[in-house]
Amino acid sequence: MKILGLETSCDETGLAIYDDTLNDGKGGVLAQVLYSQIELHATYGGVVPELASRDHIRKLVPLFHELLNKANINKSDIDAVAYTKGPGLIGALMTGALFGRTLAFGLGVPAIGVHHMEGHLLAPVMTGDGVEFPFVCLLVSGGHTMLVRADGVGQYTVLGESIDDAAGECFDKAAKMLNLPYPGGPNVAKLAETGNRHAYELPRPMLHKGLDFSFSGMKTAVHNLIKDTPNADSDPVVRADIAASFEYAVVDTLVKKCVKALKQTGLKRLVIAGGVSANRSLRQSLEHELNKIHAVVHYAPPELCTDNGAMIAYAGYCRLKAGQADGLSVACVPRWDMQSLKIA
Repeated sequence: MKILGLETSCDETGLAIYDDTLNDGKGGVLAQVLYSQIELHATYGGVVPELASRDHIRKLVPLFHELLNKANINKSDIDAVAYTKGPGLIGALMTGALFGRTLAFGLGVPAIGVHHMEGHLLAPVMTGDGVEFPFVCLLVSGGHTMLVRADGVGQYTVLGESIDDAAGECFDKAAKMLNLPYPGGPNVAKLAETGNRHAYELPRPMLHKGLDFSFSGMKTAVHNLIKDTPNADSDPVVRADIAASFEYAVVDTLVKKCVKALKQTGLKRLVIAGGVSANRSLRQSLEHELNKIHAVVHYAPPELCTDNGAMIAYAGYCRLKAGQADGLSVACVPRWDMQSLKIA
């Protein structure tokens, strides 16, 4: 079975073909293509929803043909279409959903709307890196930060989540304060490489209050630190130290919450997914701390951490295999509770 996956929830247009006959029947990605809108939005320092929607419309058809050529298949070889139904920017979601549902109708194949964060959660499972249910998953991106217990596909319990800013959003805002280009996360991490992470003490909000997160206070603390530190806008050493101290505070918070979640559930397997999961400092710190409690951590390869069509194709495959499919109507969901994702 060949599943076309379409990801258009925000500022990446991702398409991929998942084929369950690859790798001796274990399945794998036959081909994928990705177009990033970073340059489009960099001028504004963040994603402009209307521009994102228009760019998805402009890119979907040529990327689809590029994907078919890369996979060396015809449209008629597609057995089903999976598209991101939510959460995300409503205009961006609608572009991929309407394209996918229309294509599926024309080909006479089933279509399924996929939860964006379920796609991220299942990406490490798709890679075949020995990930087995149950596990605790840290979903951490520009729009979401949450800890989820996953007992199987569609069997999710949210253990904790951010009550305000997501970790990725906090990275983007800290980058703006440091006059770093968009996207913030990779640029803050790069600057932090040469800094002293112990140079400045930043808060770890809600560190000892359950498994929920809060990053708005950390954002404010960075703002005040930059304002009150001499030469924070010009001295490269000071800037690097601020970036390193900020990254360390975020990573330290995420890691300690993950350890707490594993101890609370009694599980010994952690999966991290989403754009921020590509952060090297986060990966290294998690591996170090989880080794102390004899737990293991899994993550997707870097190209599958950020938004991509492969994760949507695989999540759609799992849903279709369970007998689920959507009707002809298209209803995208900008906000969508993961705990509602049951397998029928």
